[in-house]
Amino acid sequence: MKTRLVGTTLPVLEVGLEQGDKLVSAPGRFSWMTRNIVLQTTAQTAGAKGFFGVVGRALSGGGLFMNEYETSGSPGMVAFAANVPGSIVEVQVNPGQTYFIHRHGFMCGTEGVDLSIGFQRSLGAGIFGGEGFILQKLAGNARAWVELGGEIVTYTLAPGETLQVHPGHIGMFEGSVNFEITLLPGLKNKLFGGDGLFIAHLTGPGQVWLQTLTMPNLAHALHPYLGQENARGSSIGGDSAGIGGAIAGGVIGSVLGGLFNKDD
Repeated sequence: MKTRLVGTTLPVLEVGLEQGDKLVSAPGRFSWMTRNIVLQTTAQTAGAKGFFGVVGRALSGGGLFMNEYETSGSPGMVAFAANVPGSIVEVQVNPGQTYFIHRHGFMCGTEGVDLSIGFQRSLGAGIFGGEGFILQKLAGNARAWVELGGEIVTYTLAPGETLQVHPGHIGMFEGSVNFEITLLPGLKNKLFGGDGLFIAHLTGPGQVWLQTLTMPNLAHALHPYLGQENARGSSIGGDSAGIGGAIAGGVIGSVLGGLFNKDD
């Protein structure tokens, strides 16, 4: 199996498959392939542990179904394009070794990859898409490729060394790293700091991959342009204003509900 990374800002991973090679990808990841590649959608992979393994994978963001790729005989190629500007990182997962990655990070892996939910905590509706903070757990015996947003900054933490990180910037870390999320200290920091309510603590030993581009920040940057489109649409069709107002009201209500929800 040979691989090639093409591009910089929005990279593409090309994987060349020989007879007997099998590749597994998350749903919605496929971009293009040669004619002799056979694609099969299945709920089971070599790493999934029965029904509960499939459900756990779905809860982690991997989906109930996975796509499997094989050649029909002669060598072929399948490609996966990045969803956001950033980088694609290859990791070798050995038996007994684990990685934790952000919930949309898994791109594809060889046969034997095991994707499941590794961490889940509600951080309030409206934060992280209203789905709380979720990490995928990558295990098994396989090569895997992970997509990270923006630039990548890596740290190798010594035993007991702690790095405090905004949760959205966590891209991936080794299973040996201890991970916990706590409330940001100080009432003024929570209400007026503008950096969210939570902070993650990563304690070594182990390697950490941080991503500079977060989905909430990307959505915030695009919001003014989406607002202009809604305004333009409202001047053309009367229904657009009602739809835009309903969407905006729903988003604002979700965020406020998450900030003041005592159960979280």
